[in-house]
Amino acid sequence: MRIRALIYTFFLFFSLFSGKLFSQKILIQMDLAQTNHLKAYGIVYWSLSKGTDWNWLLNYRGGSFMTDYSDEIAAECRIRGVDFQTTSESEAEEIFTMLQSEGVNMDVVKLEKAPKIAVYVQPGNAPWDDAVRMVLEFAEVKYDAIWDEEVLGGKLSEYDWLHLHHEDFTGQYGKFWASQQHQPWYIQQVALNENMAQKLGYKKVSEMKKATVRTIREFVANGGFLFAMCTATETLDIALSAENADICETIYDGDPADKDANAKLDFEKTMAFENYEIYTNPLYHPFSNIDVGVETGLANINADYFTLFEFSAKYDPVPTMLTQCHVNVIKGFLGQTTSFQKDKIKKHVTILAEREGTGEVKYIQGNIGRGSFCWYGGHDPEDYQHLLGDPPTDLNLYKTSPGYRLILNNILFPAAKKKKQKT
Repeated sequence: MRIRALIYTFFLFFSLFSGKLFSQKILIQMDLAQTNHLKAYGIVYWSLSKGTDWNWLLNYRGGSFMTDYSDEIAAECRIRGVDFQTTSESEAEEIFTMLQSEGVNMDVVKLEKAPKIAVYVQPGNAPWDDAVRMVLEFAEVKYDAIWDEEVLGGKLSEYDWLHLHHEDFTGQYGKFWASQQHQPWYIQQVALNENMAQKLGYKKVSEMKKATVRTIREFVANGGFLFAMCTATETLDIALSAENADICETIYDGDPADKDANAKLDFEKTMAFENYEIYTNPLYHPFSNIDVGVETGLANINADYFTLFEFSAKYDPVPTMLTQCHVNVIKGFLGQTTSFQKDKIKKHVTILAEREGTGEVKYIQGNIGRGSFCWYGGHDPEDYQHLLGDPPTDLNLYKTSPGYRLILNNILFPAAKKKKQKT
């Protein structure tokens, strides 16, 4: 009888302990207490891909994440160096009640499924050529690399989220002809694009790129999520608007650009910008006057900061998700397209961040059909003026980078379901 009593006591203790454990939550705090914000996104993405739902606690401790406790997730956090804490069921209930009360600008969004990610990138480009690829790899988030052949072949239907590498969709090869025409990388880039255009049946690279951007726009209209930085933001809209105009000079495609190209631009076809002027002079590096840099030149690094706007978590969850961060003022960074002229942005587009007191907009979001796009000006959030040939940024030195956090907000955005949640 004594042995039976001991066995009963053991199982009773184990049952009570297990019940307490499984009622606990893991809270990944995303405020200044977190020492590796970037890999935290990777933890959430990884566990979503394994079927675990998360709650995104908007505006709570920097946009923290919470889910049911599991030894596997806790171990993965420790392995990747992500800080977390466990909370009881009652503590979690108090947090959820507070978040959903009308008196605070906070809310809860459920994350249900890891989006399938693709990056549009020319073959041969190293990951450090693009901030998004760098941070995806640092956060250990899987993605597929695709290019024009896959896009025009219908492969976009397999993905939920697409990032555009720092691409020039105008067919002018980044307008680097004047300074880089004899460099091996430039010669290789031209040959690669021309061979692909020929393979796909296009007479010019610019015509192939126009077909590509039309397909990408259709992807968004059908419900896809699109993210772009630097030149891809500006040149995508330029290519869309120039469907009926040749904007490439002879050095790019063998015949002169249309002298009336600007008069033929169709802004009804663009996604984010309108009423801009393009520059067809191949010796003039900028693409258009969308980019603020054309007017103001290089900014003062010590005074270059942009401010995130605050949105209503309960009534504007999309911009709220995209601006989750542990700070609201972020240091600026340059790019071939650094930031956007406010008066060139369409009225339906939401401005997420700008340089206060100026007409410079850094971060925007809009909707096309059933989908959404998000543009982020600049090249590398932790390399103020990235030049050709510069070494890659070591993200181990920038684990808490707020500029890089904005990129990673975008990969979780497609996983979100706006619904009030209870523990």
